[in-house]
Amino acid sequence: MKWEVWVVRAMFVVGFGAVTYHLRPFHWPALPATGLGLVLGLACVIFELRLEKVSLKRLIGAGLGASLGILGAVMIGNLLSLTSVEKHSASFFQLTLLLVMAYTGFVLGAVKGDVLNLSALGGLFSGERQRRTAKILDTSVIIDGRIVDICEAGFIEGQVIVPQFVLRELQLVADSSDALKRNRGRRGLDILQRIQKMSSVQVQIVEDDFPQVRSVDLKLIELAKLYEGKIITNDFNLNKVAQLQGIAVLNVNELANALRPVVLPGEAMRVFILKEGKEYNQGVAYLDDGTMVVVDNAKKMMSKTIDITVTSVLQTTAGRMIFGRYEDRVRTMESTHSESRPAAVVEAKQGA
Repeated sequence: MKWEVWVVRAMFVVGFGAVTYHLRPFHWPALPATGLGLVLGLACVIFELRLEKVSLKRLIGAGLGASLGILGAVMIGNLLSLTSVEKHSASFFQLTLLLVMAYTGFVLGAVKGDVLNLSALGGLFSGERQRRTAKILDTSVIIDGRIVDICEAGFIEGQVIVPQFVLRELQLVADSSDALKRNRGRRGLDILQRIQKMSSVQVQIVEDDFPQVRSVDLKLIELAKLYEGKIITNDFNLNKVAQLQGIAVLNVNELANALRPVVLPGEAMRVFILKEGKEYNQGVAYLDDGTMVVVDNAKKMMSKTIDITVTSVLQTTAGRMIFGRYEDRVRTMESTHSESRPAAVVEAKQGA
């Protein structure tokens, strides 16, 4: 579809040049007149390309503003014709007023167009609302796989957009010579197929690309600006860069952190010590959701399930860490019983 549009644009520019060649405005020779037509045609195409990136609200605002400006200029111009101003001067004032008021109305209408409420017009502009609620998938969140569960749970609404450059990146990862990367890429393609089969989600593959931008992350940001949508990712760096540029981001990691149960210092937990910690006499455990639990005094309890007391919780954008302490009360009680047992035996022998 992209190349057909460019063919139409080329035909428009050539047709514009042919018209000016035939009409010869200002009695110009054939070559300058044709050049003028080609330049004007190219200017129209560039203007149209710029308008593609403008929201419907701003287009409507610009149209209304320009119309009101032209209407005001015509009314004032008619009043000037009733005065004693010389005809040529009145014509100059009328033309100048028309251009100034039309330009002012166009610019102010475009700037203030965001305050328009298109929903008040019913379903006439429902396509624009759908465009604004579009969710753009990042490569990392596709490979991650949790987006499927989020879609199945009904937390994703509107249109889900998958850019063609993201598909190309997935294909490169799936064709990698590294077995781990190859499996991750194929997993991402399988995830996309599962999302496409969901009846509750509308998946659209878009061809929009930005050749002047090399980074895929920056291309996602430009695409989000174009569609006025939100980026779904779990990439920390992309999250920060997009927020700096005013792009709304839905971070899957932040959603997972928000859904994790709240753990407060002083509460008791039961964990399985999996490995040794980095610090002295520490053990490390993991909860079912992947949260790391660092336990003091638990180095000797590796491969065992123990009860611990939570001492603190560290919350970051990358995840949550829980710190706890193992109270060796059971071992202390056992040692106490073992020390008191010989004394009891001695007392029994003396009594005998």
